[in-house]
Amino acid sequence: MSLADELLKLEQLRERGSLSAAEFERAKARLLNEAGGEPFPPKLAQSLNRLRRSSSDKWIAGVCGGIAAATGVEAWIWRLLLALLFFAGGTGLVLYVLLWIFVPAE
Repeated sequence: MSLADELLKLEQLRERGSLSAAEFERAKARLLNEAGGEPFPPKLAQSLNRLRRSSSDKWIAGVCGGIAAATGVEAWIWRLLLALLFFAGGTGLVLYVLLWIFVPAE
């Protein structure tokens, strides 16, 4: 259910007398505070903001080294994952090239 639908339901409950004005304001504030939160968990958002292609830990373009630095997972695990995805229909290659293009260098 969308935020607008939730607010409409609250308004209808207030109009019918099921909610007092104070209860309505508290429920509305709670809904708006929940909706205004971070789109990602904070740690994930910070990791994404720190994501840069590595200039020191690289084989081709530094994508896996950069992901490793941002996430704390070893670079060889990311390389293995992308290699497995490469053999599963070429997804790893497409993903690697897109990250190479869109992730800035250190």
